Amino acid sequence: MIAENKYVRFDWAVKRMLRDKANFGVLEGLITVLLGQKVTITHILESEGNQESEDDKFNRVDVKAINADGEIIIVEIQLTRQLYYLERILYGVAKTLTEHIKLGNLYNEVKKVYHISIVYFDLGRGADYLYHGQTHFIGVHTHDELQVSAKEENVIHMKTPSQVFPEYFIIRVNEFNKVAKTPIEEWLDYLKNGHIKDDTQTPGLSEAKEKLQVMTMPPSERIAYDRHLDAIMVQEDVLTTAKIEGRAEGREEGREEGREEGRAEGREEEKMLHARKMKAKGFSLQDIADITGLSLEQIESIE
Repeated sequence: MIAENKYVRFDWAVKRMLRDKANFGVLEGLITVLLGQKVTITHILESEGNQESEDDKFNRVDVKAINADGEIIIVEIQLTRQLYYLERILYGVAKTLTEHIKLGNLYNEVKKVYHISIVYFDLGRGADYLYHGQTHFIGVHTHDELQVSAKEENVIHMKTPSQVFPEYFIIRVNEFNKVAKTPIEEWLDYLKNGHIKDDTQTPGLSEAKEKLQVMTMPPSERIAYDRHLDAIMVQEDVLTTAKIEGRAEGREEGREEGREEGRAEGREEEKMLHARKMKAKGFSLQDIADITGLSLEQIESIE
């Protein structure tokens, strides 16, 4: 067994192995390391990204937790590229806010939300593997932060927007290229490379060492997991190769329309090539269509 396969990939573990409350300690450890506060996972959200069928292998996984103050933490794990990712994050937070305040409640019932995105794809430009952002109202001329009057328990006090507005964390897994020394770096080393130090004391990773070893998986689960890894590799190969060949075609044309046409042709050719390989390996037509984006008619025509 090679080192990279010693522990199960995190996205698969969340969907298939950590849904039991007895195993929530792994997920809670990651959130604790990131936020610096103790949290409790309430459940794995049942959403578009948490279906049990093989068709959703590249969708997101949602985790919901709360901290000691009752504030809400949402974790999303995303494997596939998405052009409108920021808009989807905003929608997810807005939906969470509205779901947790009932009609007729005062606005002080609104809970602060922390949104954590773990992405396994190229999310724009940036050199870091961890980004953190929030809304602040800063004076254009004075550069001070606005404080707003708030009433709690019959006492008027001042509250800054940062105490109310959501906070966003984006973990860009593929950008991590360091030797793991800190707790968050140890987590990134596991998220990207599947490595866990033998003597780790990082919250969540000691539990992961016990619960997420590939060798302990039942045979049927191991087969499904191996197919999951194969499908991810095929998809990444399709997208990477198509991008390279598309750029080459575009450079030869020397025009913007040539670049666009080259990229499109490169993507289509690579999709057909990998669909042929997957078909030869026995993947179902529906799985091939979901992974490559080709139509069932195109796949059926492949010999």
